[in-house]
Amino acid sequence: MDIISKLTVIIPIYNEEAVIPAVLPAMMSFCQMHGYNMVLVNDGSRDNSLKLISILAEGHDSIRIVSHKLNRGYGGALKSGILASNTDYSIFVDSDGQHKMEDVLNLHKRIIEEDADMIVGSRKGQRGIWYRELGKTIIRSIARILMKVPIYDINSGMKIFRTELAKNYIHLYPDSMAFSDIICLVFLHKRYLVLEEPITIEERKGGTSTIGIHTAVNTVHEILNIVTLFNPMKIFFPLSCVCVILGMIWGAFIAFQGKGLSVGSSFLIISGIILFCIGLIAEQVSQLRLK
Repeated sequence: MDIISKLTVIIPIYNEEAVIPAVLPAMMSFCQMHGYNMVLVNDGSRDNSLKLISILAEGHDSIRIVSHKLNRGYGGALKSGILASNTDYSIFVDSDGQHKMEDVLNLHKRIIEEDADMIVGSRKGQRGIWYRELGKTIIRSIARILMKVPIYDINSGMKIFRTELAKNYIHLYPDSMAFSDIICLVFLHKRYLVLEEPITIEERKGGTSTIGIHTAVNTVHEILNIVTLFNPMKIFFPLSCVCVILGMIWGAFIAFQGKGLSVGSSFLIISGIILFCIGLIAEQVSQLRLK
């Protein structure tokens, strides 16, 4: 299969005026050399980012600029990039210079060779700031508790995927930084072939990262939302069982003492039954939404 002109490189840009001159020209040259298309998404930048990318992209038919009047968030920018892509495959690359373009070529070759639907650029083994690594570990652990996740680095920003598949479920992706995790979980839940390939992460060429504690909290929230949508019983059934079991233990302990029926145990058992019923209703609602 000829890989020329079969890939679109999607780059979200938000207030990257200081980085664009040092990073974007090399990216553009690389894509032009390999016949790749580019979609540059200006996500409501308040600096001169839009002006700079417009100048650099002038005269390049393979480069498309999508500009948001207001900032929609990292996920919102990537969703616009997906919708603007018209090639078989698309890949996300950050605009801060952390991703190496040689990895784009490697991921593109592998997704074709393996006939995969998504390949995640894995940063496993590369050390970052300790509190970010801790946050990533917590997020991965929560995701694996709630659903089967064979991928280590689900929140990696570099992912290559079949464009048409990503478009099919674009309404499920959040506009926030949690986008990276959710698009991976959606592909996994839909039983598409998702693989991992090591990539190299370099230091930012400039600018400041906006990732913080709020990002981790939002990501956990979005993971809970998507799991509730796909498999509500994964959440409601364990909660129901815990309430019923605790209620029965509590009730048995009180009854053996000859104190009759415990109000607290009855409350727990009834709560467990209610949670189970809510889970059944949520299953029906989720099926309707997914259709």
